[in-house]
Amino acid sequence: MARLIDQFERLPGIGPRTAQRLALHLLRQPEEQIRSFADALLAARSQVGQCQRCFHLSAEPLCEICRNAERGNGQLCVVADSRDLLAMERTREFKGHYHVLGGLISPMDGIGPELLQVQPLVRRVDAEGISEVILALTPSVEGDTTSLYLARLLKPFTTVSRIAYGLPVGSELEYADEVTLARAFEGRRQVE
Repeated sequence: MARLIDQFERLPGIGPRTAQRLALHLLRQPEEQIRSFADALLAARSQVGQCQRCFHLSAEPLCEICRNAERGNGQLCVVADSRDLLAMERTREFKGHYHVLGGLISPMDGIGPELLQVQPLVRRVDAEGISEVILALTPSVEGDTTSLYLARLLKPFTTVSRIAYGLPVGSELEYADEVTLARAFEGRRQVE
């Protein structure tokens, strides 16, 4: 039981009490349901990779969004990770394509632009004739640093804007509600 609780505690956002509740809940389930849960975890781990175009999670070479021909409006929304992409999708406001960086520039943590999907982004913007890049990055020191860096790189190729600061500074996009994200998206402005 302690090993199971410990494994749940390793998940983001799961504290000791929640881990204990999850462990107790699972132990009350029929063995077949637990096997199904374990099989789903193993299958997801072995079958889900990254989209070759946008770097979002996908079991196919191209994710569902990149395969959707109706989404080609010349706009590209740049997010730090797939959780942020999913948060943006919940707003139903954005009809273009995405690019997942795989993190944010953070010199304190040893994360520079070379560790992120920055060069594929620049190549993509140039090759696909993107009319606007919308930076939807967390309003934090790392998010601001990444936004300024990307704006400098991309301005020769396209218009660069950033979602509005309708979100509290230091918050994470994945925890924002749909209305706040939608308003922040609508109030985006060009990066100067």
